[in-house]
Amino acid sequence: MAATISYDDVQVGTELPAQSFPVTRATLVRYAGASGDFNPIHWNEKFAKEVGLPDVIAHGMFTMAEAIRVVTDWAGDPAAVVDYGVRFTKPVVVPNDDKGALIEVGAAVAAKDDEARTVRVDLVARCDGQKVLGMARAVVKLA
Repeated sequence: MAATISYDDVQVGTELPAQSFPVTRATLVRYAGASGDFNPIHWNEKFAKEVGLPDVIAHGMFTMAEAIRVVTDWAGDPAAVVDYGVRFTKPVVVPNDDKGALIEVGAAVAAKDDEARTVRVDLVARCDGQKVLGMARAVVKLA
């Protein structure tokens, strides 16, 4: 875990270290087991295509959880995140091959609240060059 970030050391525009998160079908099976979300669009290619998807897709909550890791790793304390929300803009399609998909996440401090000593971090999550999360924002309380 990273060292705790001081509010006074952070400026609007501060970029957080970008990260990439590989996703395979095996990842989705493990996530389904942990979350209890066994919707066949996340593991059954035939079913996913029958309902109009291009292939099996990652769970939205999985994608959201991977993205916030950029913020929690930077802040050094997952409990520092006091608010987090996203809009799902495109699914993360996970082909049945050795490669799978890659979620690439970048983030930057977009605003500071001196009274609350919080920062708003805006995130950008992409897969295959397409934005998969929109309006992805986290509010983080810093020391």
